[in-house]
Amino acid sequence: MGTDIHGGIEFRHPHAGTDYYDGEPWVTAMDLWPLYDETDYAAFGCLFGVRNYAGFQPLAPDRGLPVDLSSGMHAQLEPWVAAGQMHGASWISWTELASINPTTGPLGPGTHWPHVFAVMKALAGRFGDGGVRLVVAFD
Repeated sequence: MGTDIHGGIEFRHPHAGTDYYDGEPWVTAMDLWPLYDETDYAAFGCLFGVRNYAGFQPLAPDRGLPVDLSSGMHAQLEPWVAAGQMHGASWISWTELASINPTTGPLGPGTHWPHVFAVMKALAGRFGDGGVRLVVAFD
């Protein structure tokens, strides 16, 4: 049985933490599946340590779901993670991804990851590098 990735991209609302904004701090920008629908263990291992048969030093292993997870991602992931039906829950910020230049190897051309990173980079242009993150879990 294979392992699939689920999740999406979130951004931090620019007015989170201010007196005049009472919404959630993180907002779901979009689900992952329209951008990425592959099963690529090298990429899963490189990013999150899941099915890490290549022995990568993963960038963001086993962080769990963020405590300030958006309601959209909470509804999509949390019940499955809590029930033990998804594992390897984690997240990674655009700041972290941009620092490694994610355009080579298991994350580069010929994969669907450049689509994910292009959306994250575009959102980071509006919300800042630390204000964009990818949240995932695996089944």
